[in-house]
Amino acid sequence: MATTEELQSLVLTTLDKNGSIADSKDLTFNEKPVDQPTLLGALSSLKSKEMIDFEPIENVFWVLTEEGKQLAKDGSHEARVFDAVPAGAEGIPVAELQAKVGSSAKAGQGKAFKNKWISKKGANLVRVVESIVDQTQIDLKEVESTGTLKDAKVLAELKKRTLVDKQKSTTYSVTKGPDFSLEVKKEATDITSDMLLSGDWKNATFKKYNFDAEGIPPAGGHLHPLMKVRQEFREIFFEMGFQEMPTNCFAESSFWNFDALFQPQQHPARDAHDTFFLKDPATSDRYPRDLMEKIKKTHEDGGDTGSIGYNYNWKESEAEKLILRTHTTAVSSYMLWKLAEETKKIGEFRPAKYFSIDRVFRNESVDATHLAEFHQIEGVICDRNLTLGDLIGFMDVFFKKMGMNKIRFKPTYNPYTEPSMEIFSYHEGLKSWVEIGNSGMFRPEMLLPLGLPPDVRVIAWGLGLERPTMVKYGISNIRDLLGHKVNIAMIKDYPICRLDKKMGKELVGLSEDD
Repeated sequence: MATTEELQSLVLTTLDKNGSIADSKDLTFNEKPVDQPTLLGALSSLKSKEMIDFEPIENVFWVLTEEGKQLAKDGSHEARVFDAVPAGAEGIPVAELQAKVGSSAKAGQGKAFKNKWISKKGANLVRVVESIVDQTQIDLKEVESTGTLKDAKVLAELKKRTLVDKQKSTTYSVTKGPDFSLEVKKEATDITSDMLLSGDWKNATFKKYNFDAEGIPPAGGHLHPLMKVRQEFREIFFEMGFQEMPTNCFAESSFWNFDALFQPQQHPARDAHDTFFLKDPATSDRYPRDLMEKIKKTHEDGGDTGSIGYNYNWKESEAEKLILRTHTTAVSSYMLWKLAEETKKIGEFRPAKYFSIDRVFRNESVDATHLAEFHQIEGVICDRNLTLGDLIGFMDVFFKKMGMNKIRFKPTYNPYTEPSMEIFSYHEGLKSWVEIGNSGMFRPEMLLPLGLPPDVRVIAWGLGLERPTMVKYGISNIRDLLGHKVNIAMIKDYPICRLDKKMGKELVGLSEDD
């Protein structure tokens, strides 16, 4: 490939000889066509010195696709089908034709019928004409040699059949500039101290500033404070042997989000006042039918769980409704069902520890401490004969890794955990106990329909990501942390997060407004 200097010399000598260059596609170097993108760099450099001027020429041409090249060589699908049908009244069975011409049979039959080359006689295909002209092959060869066709309709048809493709290229028309010369003078880019001392700057030619040039790209991106705290939580979970759950699907069916968690269909959380429902698509039945029947039975009369259920008529139409998930526990229920299926497959139960940190959605009024979307941190441990003591003990270890050494619990109610506990941590700044999360043990009415062994228990807990982030970075309004009001400089300037070190509001305390 020619260098920029060689291309500049080629352009200047050609202009000196011919006066202009009508189209740069005709330029050759060492008997090879000049690479147009490389030529553009040489032309731009010469134009900046006002030695030349140039204008782009947009060229549109057609090329054959791989299939088009094959048909140009071997003949069209319809011609191959016609050739495969023997002359005479007997013809050839359709199945035999497909075996004979392979993938060309389906596309070729339709075109051959349309061209009235063949017809169907009983179960066989027979010829209607004695001979044909393969116009498709002729057209493809013309495109291959000339890059176009006179008939635009034929081109459109070939493109529809994915036999040709339109491509564009840019070449250039070049003329002499006001400072045209065969010699390219070297331009200085800066005034040096030597030039000032010698006085050479007075006669030097300086390169013009290009005010349209792009600036130096930034050194790198910066993680949002939420992502910094999120990564710190992830490291804690990985250190404790947890597996991250796939939570990349924000849309979820009510079946996994509510019904699989033994949350009744009349529960207020399932109303439009609290949940975002999708309009298109509005429903989904992508859940196992046998599992659905078990969950339906459990809701109605308790099924095989020993419970009396909720004593109502469970409706699949409610379970099919698509929503923006209100919690990542929807993913936990799916993962526990997968664990149960794996247990059945291998004939052995293997304990599991799952976690997720991702976005959830609630139809709430936005204010300084609430958003319609936020991040939920969730952990789940599944093993045989777990107790409430295991949950409390694990919470103590987990939150100590976050720098929270004073933890206590308060009984509460959740539809799918029993017993359930709110988690409180003592805040040194406020000199009081602050709620930081929720926890509990999944109910048998949830676990048994999923197919887990009867002696398997699941402990779970969850907390928000925004609250600890606001505390760590001293942010009082959640809208300054997430949303269109976020200060980009804040994202760049805030330090990395250490959950086990005091920082932000932990050092000064929270205001009463928080």
